[in-house]
Amino acid sequence: MLQDYLKLNKNILIAILSSIFISATIAQMLSDQADYLNSTYTTIADYSIYFSVFGVLYYFDNRKKYRTESGDTDTAKLKHDLIKLITSLGIAEVVYTIARWGLQYYFLTIDYDPYLASIISQSISAIIFLIVVNLNVKLVRLYKDGN
Repeated sequence: MLQDYLKLNKNILIAILSSIFISATIAQMLSDQADYLNSTYTTIADYSIYFSVFGVLYYFDNRKKYRTESGDTDTAKLKHDLIKLITSLGIAEVVYTIARWGLQYYFLTIDYDPYLASIISQSISAIIFLIVVNLNVKLVRLYKDGN
């Protein structure tokens, strides 16, 4: 069970780090845009990178978990766990999006460089996200009941 939490957090951290670097680059490239547009486009890029990287990593870490002895997919178990995972991530994503966009917009309005505004806002939001995800994973019991 602890190993499952560690894998989940490893995947989240790698995905966040990947998106931090790319988002910062995009924020700087869009520095001539209005602050609200820069924040919006950077957040969209952040999500695209994050979900792509997280999805691939999560799949590779858990692909054997949902195989039956005959080699088929245990769709009931997969569906059950996906609902719990999506619930946990979904709640945390709402909190993350509000914090991320708001913080970046704020830093841009007080004249931070766009790449720095992106990195700082995403880092603060990522910490909040990790806390919320881990609390939700415990609440929905993703890694209990033989999972």
